[in-house]
Amino acid sequence: MADPVQMQSAASPAREAWQMFIRSSVSIAGLSMLGLILLMSLFGPMLYDIDPFATSGAPLSPPFTPDLPLGTDQIGRDILAGIVNGGRTTLAVGAAAALLSLGIGITLGALAGYYGGLVDDVLMRVTEFFQVLPALLFAMVLVTLFTPTLATITIAIGVVSWTGVARLTRGEFLKLRHMEFVTAERAIGADNARIIWRVILPNALPPLIVSAAFAVGAAILFEAGLSYLGLGDPNTMSWGLMIGSSRNYILDAWWPVTFPGVMIFLTVLSVALISDGLNQALNPKLRER
Repeated sequence: MADPVQMQSAASPAREAWQMFIRSSVSIAGLSMLGLILLMSLFGPMLYDIDPFATSGAPLSPPFTPDLPLGTDQIGRDILAGIVNGGRTTLAVGAAAALLSLGIGITLGALAGYYGGLVDDVLMRVTEFFQVLPALLFAMVLVTLFTPTLATITIAIGVVSWTGVARLTRGEFLKLRHMEFVTAERAIGADNARIIWRVILPNALPPLIVSAAFAVGAAILFEAGLSYLGLGDPNTMSWGLMIGSSRNYILDAWWPVTFPGVMIFLTVLSVALISDGLNQALNPKLRER
């Protein structure tokens, strides 16, 4: 049975990091903003039950009217309906693509950093190959080769954006693999899989958690960029699709592009603020200031 004193000692760094995180005004601002956006995306379609693809008024009706609070786009679709319905898609694609990117990057980086030698050389050459490719152009090629569905877009974003995570993970594993607690695990007969995933990885998580938060914001911007270029899923409403479909009318009406653009900006800003708070809470050097 584990010693309660040891359990308390092991839990104290996490508790200290959490307390520092919630004491940060930057973190609270990011969490509050992201929480409101999530609530709007989850419950907004129930409260504002209008089909985002249906014609709700005259084309390019101005905003701030009782019937159309945010106006309509060039074919008369309600922009507010698009905002509240498109949030789910944008956030889901961002989160799923970030998870895929982290999964690929952590796996390859962990194997390269732990085994070293030939394994490290091969995996790092693969990483460098993907790193030198223009990420947006590569994602465009992948989406164009296959049907532009949400799954295709998510996979394309994940496949082109894992290299930074892989290098970060490799660096953490190179730093930790010769530490005393890893040597102790080898001495008691632990296999490589246990050492990689149960011993080293938990100790390498703090910078990876910060990287994960940044990855979500980057994936949201990626989805918006692909949709702006006409490579989004035309059958599913998203903020990027709203901007992309209205880009040719921006000189005639500012609102169809501005409102979804503001939502993307606020979402990415909230994720960036959370990332900054996590960095301050999990980085011992910053925590001591």
